[in-house]
Amino acid sequence: MNARARDSTPLSWDLVGSFLAVMRTGSLSGAARALRVAQPTVRRQIEELETVLGGGLFTRSQTGLTPTEMAVAALPYAESMAGVAEALVRSASAASDANHGTVRVTCSEVVGVEVLPPMLAELRRAHPQIQIELSISNANEDLLRRDADIAVRMAQPTQSALVAKRVGAVKLGLFASDAYLADHAVPRSPAELLGHALVGRDRDTAFLPVLAAAGLSLKRRDFAFRTDNDVAALAATRAGIGIGLCQVPLAAGPPRLRRVLPKLSFELPVCVVTHENLRAARRVSLVFEHLVASLSAYVRYAP
Repeated sequence: MNARARDSTPLSWDLVGSFLAVMRTGSLSGAARALRVAQPTVRRQIEELETVLGGGLFTRSQTGLTPTEMAVAALPYAESMAGVAEALVRSASAASDANHGTVRVTCSEVVGVEVLPPMLAELRRAHPQIQIELSISNANEDLLRRDADIAVRMAQPTQSALVAKRVGAVKLGLFASDAYLADHAVPRSPAELLGHALVGRDRDTAFLPVLAAAGLSLKRRDFAFRTDNDVAALAATRAGIGIGLCQVPLAAGPPRLRRVLPKLSFELPVCVVTHENLRAARRVSLVFEHLVASLSAYVRYAP
């Protein structure tokens, strides 16, 4: 932070909230709408924060407000403060031994859209007083910073302060819709895949080495449909655009997808994770154990 920052000046949460709103919306007017306050109020709070920090946070441009280096450096700290404040509200939503209150769950896009909703519906039928906040992002939210209470992750966490339950590994394979296979011959070997329309990644090519290890030496240009959004990739495969990777349980539909080259199989570990300090909270424990049981059954699915 800037050495000129006034260390002795109290930092109001309102100032941080306005700063985060401007960072997220890119303008004073957008921040004002998000916070439901007047635009001059947001401007005044940003100016006050700049005085506290001892430097400018934004410069004006044709597209709105552009963050300065100071703003970019301050953002993680402001987000951490916001996460702690939200965690405080959730912790106060119920006593530690109560079976009601708010629990924030974070997971990847495809898990949040395709996998968890039926499981959470079952949870709500059993515990209607538990409120769920579902944060969907392929970027892992920080459980140590209390950005969420529970995470469903496709990797084993390494932080000692986290409690993780590995429920198994979900199988992935190559799938296509009946509509696509009605117009194209089923590939009989990995080499024949290059003659097909493939659904794959756009800028995120981290999975290509995994495919290469399985005998599929593909490059970005080999994919006829490219997207880094897993939900969009699954929708494209279901729509008949081409052959794509899919979790085996999801391929059961509806709509049902047909597997091609079944010997090509991949696995992703599935873990349910929470902070050790939250494990004793009954509302968190109820959601944690329900997700462990439900996801254990999900990964064991065999067509």
